[in-house]
Amino acid sequence: MTESALDYSRYFWQGEKVRLRPLTLDDAEQGLINSLDSPSRQVLQLGIELPTSVEFQRVKLEKHIDCRDADGVILFAFETLAGVTVGGISLHSRDQKNGVFSFGIVTYREHWGHGYAVDAARVLLKYGFWEQRYQKCNSACVHTNTASIRLHQKLGFVEEGRRRRVFFFNGEYYDDVLWGLTREEFDAQMKGNGEF
Repeated sequence: MTESALDYSRYFWQGEKVRLRPLTLDDAEQGLINSLDSPSRQVLQLGIELPTSVEFQRVKLEKHIDCRDADGVILFAFETLAGVTVGGISLHSRDQKNGVFSFGIVTYREHWGHGYAVDAARVLLKYGFWEQRYQKCNSACVHTNTASIRLHQKLGFVEEGRRRRVFFFNGEYYDDVLWGLTREEFDAQMKGNGEF
């Protein structure tokens, strides 16, 4: 049976638009392509990255393939329901004692504006809240990252504060906007979407 013939309609890791999947070494080429979008990478990485290669990307990915927990981070790719890889998402900063976690997300530039990031984040939030019993998701973004600000707002996050002039890149200082979403807030939103 080919993978395209599988029935994903009841699959936990699938949303309305995207499906999360493990990273593979084949994703290294996309990692190189992403590194060429310096403006986006600066905002995501909070500075400019050193030059890279497909081989370097493979080495970086190797410890994360198949959803392996490496250094407290689990990485996923996300793809459209047709199987086109459109981004990546991470689960990190997991603190079982206090019941908090965080995520990071990137949608490849050519796939911006289709709601893929919101859908992928909802799937990951569902896992964090409903499967791992976390009680709160903490997140942050640079104050100039309007796409990330909109993403957090669409997901129901509450802006909890701002740390001024925390990051320096591209010759300027940037503020860090802090976001939070509780399990109860997420449940209410999902109930409104008919997920409960």
